[in-house]
Amino acid sequence: MDSRRLLRTSATALAAAGLILSGCSTSGSGAAAPSHSASASPSGTSRPGPARSGPPAASPEELKAYYGQKVAWRDCGVPGFQCGTVRVPLDYAKPDGERVDLAVSRVRATGPGKRLGSLLVNPGGPGGSAVGYLQGYAGIGYPAPVRARYDIVGVDPRGVARSEPVECLTGPQMDAYTQVDVTPDSPAEQTALRSSYQRFAAACEKRSAKVLPHVSTVEAARDMDVVRAVLGDEKLTYVGASYGTFLGATYAELFPERTGRLVLDGAMDPSLTAEQLNREQTAGFETAINAFAADCVKQADCPLGTTSAPAALDALKRFFRAVDAKPVPTGESRPLGESLATTGVIAAMYDESAWPQLREALTRAMGGEGSALLALADSYYEREPDGTYANLMDANAAVNCLDLPPAFPGGPADVEKAVPSFEQASSVFGRNLAWAALNCTYWPTPATGRPHRITAEGAAPIVVVGTTRDPATPYKWARSLAAQLSSGTLLTYEGDGHTAYGRGSDCIDTAINTYLLEGTPPTDGKRCS
Repeated sequence: MDSRRLLRTSATALAAAGLILSGCSTSGSGAAAPSHSASASPSGTSRPGPARSGPPAASPEELKAYYGQKVAWRDCGVPGFQCGTVRVPLDYAKPDGERVDLAVSRVRATGPGKRLGSLLVNPGGPGGSAVGYLQGYAGIGYPAPVRARYDIVGVDPRGVARSEPVECLTGPQMDAYTQVDVTPDSPAEQTALRSSYQRFAAACEKRSAKVLPHVSTVEAARDMDVVRAVLGDEKLTYVGASYGTFLGATYAELFPERTGRLVLDGAMDPSLTAEQLNREQTAGFETAINAFAADCVKQADCPLGTTSAPAALDALKRFFRAVDAKPVPTGESRPLGESLATTGVIAAMYDESAWPQLREALTRAMGGEGSALLALADSYYEREPDGTYANLMDANAAVNCLDLPPAFPGGPADVEKAVPSFEQASSVFGRNLAWAALNCTYWPTPATGRPHRITAEGAAPIVVVGTTRDPATPYKWARSLAAQLSSGTLLTYEGDGHTAYGRGSDCIDTAINTYLLEGTPPTDGKRCS
């Protein structure tokens, strides 16, 4: 994955309440309830996969101080939530060296019923703030029966938000970076794009040299095991969305004996290369834009016409070409060119509830006023009105470029060869997303991870959730991950949007709630709508 495309829950999904549609029954073999005890032990029997393990972790004795620490909980300034920090080694091979303080937040179980322990949540990204997700959605929007029985906990992974954040470009520099043409039509535009990625990488190295080699998913998963023990849980209970599914699967691979109830929603496939992931995600966005077009032509306010979905997509492509040639004014110093326009459209693909907003934004942009579509792009990049950015994009690149070798190690020549296959995956987004996958080519820190299958042999049942028309994590990835995991169970949502839990299907929510509360996973292959 690259620094312009995120495997994450959308801003609208973060704000939405986890409410429900119509009941589907669940069945399957019962799993033993995880035991939660304050005597949780350090990492003694972890089994890192050879392809992603990097440097070996220290022995349990060397990590004992980390596993035995206590959190000094304090008021967050957000009603109902507590905050604290958990200290972990910067480098697990050197536990006596530098350290990282992880930001942790929780909301206590509300009752009634016996407390089941802690439920860790992660919204994806990589680079999404779990603390922000907890306080803005999960801690108040997860189904009430789950919040009654679990302390809901968010931990910003290392390099993210409040946890030693990776920092790269300033706000004005990010403004310039997001406007660079990502569909170069000339050697000069190719050079400009390559230079923008090189400047981004150099800025990350200059401002974040200490943490940059140590933000891999393996290290974040090891951090989660420290947090699990510090919270007093013998096993990890976890809901991860999007990239959070890769984090959860990696945890299960490293610590199968400590894996409790894991829900991996909007799954990634860890066996794919970076090029394969980018191309298949491109196909996922094609599926989503086709669904949008089919819906748009039925609406009276569709700016792409009302004759047919293919005709609407042709109109959208003409619009992208038009703003590539002549950006549209937005009322501020950033005109709406093709890169920002494409990002705005992609942002609305994460949740079908954003489609009316996208129709309005496209109508205005096609009429010569691009502020509404620019606002969608800004929400995607987490740009504030004052021109500052969250570190989402910085962390996204840092983690992705460390987890996998670059998609195109040979540079622009490799991209040119791959463009036809990307355009076959998506006639709308293919060329853009092929060039967007170039960023890790210039990354200053070599990748420590490699693609490989994750089986997590010995782990308790793990529920993998896939949405059939998910734009960011194609449904085939959920099928693949569920098949790889020795204890994987596939739960399918037949619908649109990114991820499924808490997005309106009573069938999905009931199946996951039952698993979290009773330990009973849904029948493998269960389908919901």
